[in-house]
Amino acid sequence: QVQLVESGGGLVQPGGSLTLSCAASGIIFSIYTMGWYRQAPGKQRELVAEISTNGNTNYADSVKGRFTISRDNAKNTVYLKMNSLKPEDTAVYYCNAQKIVFPTRNYWGQGTQVTVSS
Repeated sequence: QVQLVESGGGLVQPGGSLTLSCAASGIIFSIYTMGWYRQAPGKQRELVAEISTNGNTNYADSVKGRFTISRDNAKNTVYLKMNSLKPEDTAVYYCNAQKIVFPTRNYWGQGTQVTVSS
């Protein structure tokens, strides 16, 4: 059974930092592209950052220079380090695991709330 378990969300003041973690089980972690998505109230879910199997990264323009995605294949875990947080970063953050090689697979975590407010 595949599980993606996010942790690290919470309430933080503007300008603060948080690090999200996503621990994966039930998959061969190293062959999955891992991503973080977010969904704010009334908005569509959007890609925040992703990291490929060989470590290439991709970021949404809104978080470039502030967020850093990384992965530890030995721990089956992906991280999202978020600095200089803004109120507009407030959202539920979801971990995603995607296998792009046939047979493709796509899995989601349950989400973790990040609230940026003074």
